[in-house]
Amino acid sequence: MVQSDFEGSMDPRDELVTHMGVLRAFALSLCRNSATADDLVQDTVMKAWKSIGSFEKGTNMRAWLFTILRNTYYTNHRKTRREVMDSDGHFAATMSVKPEHDGALAMTDFLVAFNQLPDEQREAITLVGASGFAYQEAAEMCGVATGTMKSRVNRARQKLVELLDLSDEDSMELTDTGTMAVLTAHLPVRRA
Repeated sequence: MVQSDFEGSMDPRDELVTHMGVLRAFALSLCRNSATADDLVQDTVMKAWKSIGSFEKGTNMRAWLFTILRNTYYTNHRKTRREVMDSDGHFAATMSVKPEHDGALAMTDFLVAFNQLPDEQREAITLVGASGFAYQEAAEMCGVATGTMKSRVNRARQKLVELLDLSDEDSMELTDTGTMAVLTAHLPVRRA
């Protein structure tokens, strides 16, 4: 009996094992590392085993397995190109996440100040600042002159700055100085 006839009549699960040597050789040629090659072969066999129902009996099992191995290798390769090697944890130690409460607290402060504005100013700053209408469009909607709309928006902005206790030197970040101190504690101190 010829080898290919024998393999064609085998159960695909049994035939899978007969290709392990050539799979490992192919994996070694791709990744050039025996441990990685072994992992790649293991992943290939696991994927093939799960998908054995989709394998058509009588077709080329070796080609099917090589395709799975090759696709697995390139998928893993693309993933690792986006990853950062950080085995000692140095990079991870420098990372921080901005607290979620900062934005909520700033928004609460803004809403309190916003609600203290007169109705006309709230309406004007909402139309021009938040909704993006031009002064002329907003003026037409409210039935006032364009200059009046500009004046209302300007006074509303000034009042918000006053109520929120902002100054020109303040950054418009949503993080207070205490939180920023914690977030930047790992950075080196710059001396003038």
